[in-house]
Amino acid sequence: MDGGTPPPGYATQQLLGHTLVVPAGFVVSVFAERVGDVRMMVLGPGRDVYASQSAEGRVVRLRDANGDGVAEEVSTVVQGLNSPHGLAFRGDTMYVAETNRVVRFDHPDAAPVVVVPELPDDGGHFTRTLLIQDDRLYVSVGSSCNLCDERDRRRAAVVRYGLDGSAETLFATGLRNSVGLAAQPETGAIWATNNDRDNLGDDLPPDRVNVLQEGGFYGWPQCYLPGRNNPEYAEYRGCDRAVGPAVTLPAHTAPLGLVFYTGSMFPAEYRGDLFIALHGSWNRSTPVGYEVVRVSIEGGQPVGEWQGFVSGWLEGPRRVLSYGVGRVWGRPVDVLVAPDGALLISDDEGHRIYRVAYAGAP
Repeated sequence: MDGGTPPPGYATQQLLGHTLVVPAGFVVSVFAERVGDVRMMVLGPGRDVYASQSAEGRVVRLRDANGDGVAEEVSTVVQGLNSPHGLAFRGDTMYVAETNRVVRFDHPDAAPVVVVPELPDDGGHFTRTLLIQDDRLYVSVGSSCNLCDERDRRRAAVVRYGLDGSAETLFATGLRNSVGLAAQPETGAIWATNNDRDNLGDDLPPDRVNVLQEGGFYGWPQCYLPGRNNPEYAEYRGCDRAVGPAVTLPAHTAPLGLVFYTGSMFPAEYRGDLFIALHGSWNRSTPVGYEVVRVSIEGGQPVGEWQGFVSGWLEGPRRVLSYGVGRVWGRPVDVLVAPDGALLISDDEGHRIYRVAYAGAP
């Protein structure tokens, strides 16, 4: 969807001089602005929102003390970090994934304690994402390249550790760049976004969301789907054993953060559904993404095709921003269910966090 005539069931809304498209009855507002290179978000002590600012090397806390849907206070919690990205809490202890390690802070004024040292930090895909599930720490480490044979087995994988950094285990492999991790509330299964390879044209391969299986191989670099070899690995004979996606998305949409809706503000049909932030393409002749989409979930499984939820951050001629044509005024990175049930969306292009609330049937 773009900012033109909305499809049935959707409405347009003006925000900051731009037009967004949302399902009828929903309203988008600004939760926080001037928050720099804001990336991943998590709820922490006191139900405050914590967010990483990778370029600035900081983690900030955003507090909406009066519950009006606007963060009155944005304060730095820790700084001087190496591209902090993934965040997770265990009680009051905050875990932070830097490019080269995972550290924890046992209280706000504490020095960092190194939990996982010496993560691979050469090459591309420098962000690291965290998830704590069942008293274990899951760390996503993207590939160092578009397509290559990695020397470090932790690349293009999700690696599992004990909360103290012990018992390193390759949990899932063949994941080129899984920026988002989320646990499905009903089943406890870990779902992960994946940004697939470039240079196969505008429409291949699809980006995807995977349900991670312990020991599962998801294809990269040899395969882009089960049974589909990358041309550079035409002689490889193992693509049939690659695990297929739970959700397929258009090529180059760049899915990043994802969250299952656990709030009570939205209508009942949204409960348990999956929201995915699509950061947007950078090298496609006709750009795609730059929106947040929804996937219906029933019994812990996706049902039907993905649907648009919030779009309109891409305006004008649909060309790639990096080529200087068209206009992108926002790039969704992460999604988070706020304590009041609203959906928060981080945006590292506009340096804002948006809040999506349900205002009732139109």
